[in-house]
Amino acid sequence: MRRVVEFKKKARVLLIDDNYDHLAGIREIINLDGRFDVVATSTSANIAISLVKKHHPDIVLMDINMPEKDGLQAIQEIEKLDLGVRIVALSGYDDADLIFRAMKLGAKGYVLKTMASAQLIYAIEEVVAGKIYLPSALSSRFFEHFQRSFKEETAVISDEENLLTYLTQREEEVLDLLTQGITYKGVAGKLFISETTVKTHVNNIFQKLQVNDRTQAVLYAINNGFTNKRKMHLTSVR
Repeated sequence: MRRVVEFKKKARVLLIDDNYDHLAGIREIINLDGRFDVVATSTSANIAISLVKKHHPDIVLMDINMPEKDGLQAIQEIEKLDLGVRIVALSGYDDADLIFRAMKLGAKGYVLKTMASAQLIYAIEEVVAGKIYLPSALSSRFFEHFQRSFKEETAVISDEENLLTYLTQREEEVLDLLTQGITYKGVAGKLFISETTVKTHVNNIFQKLQVNDRTQAVLYAINNGFTNKRKMHLTSVR
């Protein structure tokens, strides 16, 4: 009796990461698994959107911290295409606010770049199956942030207060230094983080305060009592 073998269609994966070495490593991990087909790769979020239109992948692994256009913007634009593409966010940061924003914009999973290759494959499996993937180490932090954000949205406070309260503690620290006229490099040195990370926080601040540049952000902070708030906070902590 002849045995009938069923071949399942491989899930088509598109990889986006501005770090070429990391991109190549992920591609090798996925190709070794054999159940997925990497249809294209890119180090640019802008090119990635064109590749999504061309290849219609099942899964997009999207690096969050990208030059030119960040991963969050790219996720939003891919979702607007309404092609049924499932996006897994890749990041080097376990910031609860960043996870929340990525998932809110449409990501179906969030994976840290430091995680083992087996976890990456498992994340892809889960998202391909129509599930949501968050590592256990991050899920509790995500839901805590979600609950806080929900309470803030339903609280009866003014629009100005809303915009300032959206800032995370780290973003407040960055904004506080910006109001003192310190450069991005100087902020990085004082907070012991990279200049790239500072720029990521600054972009988040711009979006949350609905401003377009540093000057507008600083003026908004000063005009809405942010500097006084920070002084009171620092005094209470000491």
